[in-house]
Amino acid sequence: MAKKPTPKAVELRHYDVVVAPYITEKATMVSEANAVVFKVANDATKPQIKAAVEALWNVSVVGVNTIVQKGKTKKWKGQPYRRSDFKKAIVRLAEGQSIDVTTGL
Repeated sequence: MAKKPTPKAVELRHYDVVVAPYITEKATMVSEANAVVFKVANDATKPQIKAAVEALWNVSVVGVNTIVQKGKTKKWKGQPYRRSDFKKAIVRLAEGQSIDVTTGL
């Protein structure tokens, strides 16, 4: 009797690469062009982001664009402080595929 193929386990490092979906008005407009925006780790590379999205959501990624958004200088009780920098990734998916970021993993 043949063994059933076991489903491929998702590596834990993929969860460290993709931090969270980034939901803004512009990100929603980009989703009409079959793309999704994620907050990713600051040291994540484009191939790592592509591999993580493909493994976590079982979709095929066409391209990845990254942006490092610099933190703003703000004041709290008169004292200035600086928000942390973070990296965003715009992930374009293959035609006919989508990710629903509201449901989670």
